[in-house]
Amino acid sequence: MRQLIARIDEDLHARLKDRAAAERRSVNSLVRELLEHGVSKDDARTQLRRRVAALGLLVVPPQPRQPPPSRNEAIAATRGAGTAVTDALAEDRARR
Repeated sequence: MRQLIARIDEDLHARLKDRAAAERRSVNSLVRELLEHGVSKDDARTQLRRRVAALGLLVVPPQPRQPPPSRNEAIAATRGAGTAVTDALAEDRARR
């Protein structure tokens, strides 16, 4: 186990000491827990997801079987289909 020496001001030390006493544990134990939580790889979203999953309430939508087409692929797929959508949009804009 490694040892860490840190300089903190008197007020912070007093607050740590008071909290540790209120929780009936050592300052070392409290500081270690706070540091572990502070450098945790889990962000708030991951923690929430884990809690929801533990409650059995996590809903995961199915992933699409294939990625959506790129912009160029979508344009190529509609080439030659006519101007129905363009005409409808122009007509709608003219009415406004």
